[in-house]
Amino acid sequence: MSALALKTGSVNLGQGFPDGPGPELLRNVAMAAIHEGDNQYPPGIGVPELLEAVAAHQQSEYGLIYDPGTEVLATAGATEAVASALLGLCEPGDEVIMLEPSYDSYGAVVAMAGAVRVPVRLSYNGQRWVLPPGAIGAAVTARSRLLLLNSPHNPTGKVLDEAELEEVADTCRRHDLIAVTDEVYEHLVFDGRRHVPLATLEGMRERTVLISSAGKSFSVTGWKVGWACAPPALLAGVRAAKQFLTYVTPAPMQRAAAAGLRATHQLVGPLVEELEANRDLLAKGLESVGLPVRSAEGTYFLIVDMSGFTDLDAATFCRQLPELCGVVAVPCSVFYADPAAGSHLVRFAFCKSRATIEEAVDRLARLSAWRQR
Repeated sequence: MSALALKTGSVNLGQGFPDGPGPELLRNVAMAAIHEGDNQYPPGIGVPELLEAVAAHQQSEYGLIYDPGTEVLATAGATEAVASALLGLCEPGDEVIMLEPSYDSYGAVVAMAGAVRVPVRLSYNGQRWVLPPGAIGAAVTARSRLLLLNSPHNPTGKVLDEAELEEVADTCRRHDLIAVTDEVYEHLVFDGRRHVPLATLEGMRERTVLISSAGKSFSVTGWKVGWACAPPALLAGVRAAKQFLTYVTPAPMQRAAAAGLRATHQLVGPLVEELEANRDLLAKGLESVGLPVRSAEGTYFLIVDMSGFTDLDAATFCRQLPELCGVVAVPCSVFYADPAAGSHLVRFAFCKSRATIEEAVDRLARLSAWRQR
């Protein structure tokens, strides 16, 4: 869809990346590290400065204590961390439980590990996305090995609440499941909400691989600097797989990510305000042309239900959208094991500049005259 946006000159609300340069603080640290000659292989587990910053962040934000020398690993973004965790901790035939819709790399890395994806589908109750009570427990079988949890959640923007998290934790404790938590949007939550890591719940730290990254929190998605935090026995499996994927993560970007973590609230506070305003503006524009918006509690994304708007399926609609109004979005069918389950849902990204969102809203207004039932 990003290639389609470039080809057609459309506003790209498809792929989730900001259109700004990223914070000056981080750019300056990265450039200084390059100019100072920090351009060779860093330590395999990561630059000590980053590992220490990650550990300090987890303790100050969530009260989670990790040893930076044995319980933190730098990765090439959270995507690699998730892949390393599944490749390192699953055996062929193991079942991996995950929320659906799910980020599109999850199904691929489960398959690469020879494991089996077991989707648990989120539902929408008219006001928010919800995890149906009992659904996680009902998905467990004798072959269940690992639960892959993404909250705040891409693509829906859902933030799991206390009751939902406790149900997930209870299922993991009762069935001795490993939890791998993708928390890249941890700071990008709205309307006064606060993200709660699964690892903070009773009995979960010792069975959880907690994953996050600098890309989303600090608007540097192209740097691909992520990390995994876990007890040594679990992290050993993650590290063993990661070593044969990218081997290391670029040292200058690790140092810059460490600077970002030390200035988290200075950087994230204004970003959250900007994202909330963009979310509301885009939602108003989509609603005004007859596309019902499903609430987003965090992340970069809004989902619309187009079932009453057009007879086209989401993939066809998204392919036609650049011609119809000069905007690109992503069909949610790609986030479901059965694409038909998401054929009426479309994802729009609002992690762009205010001017970009305003231009997109102006262009989307053209859909009012086209609307198909």
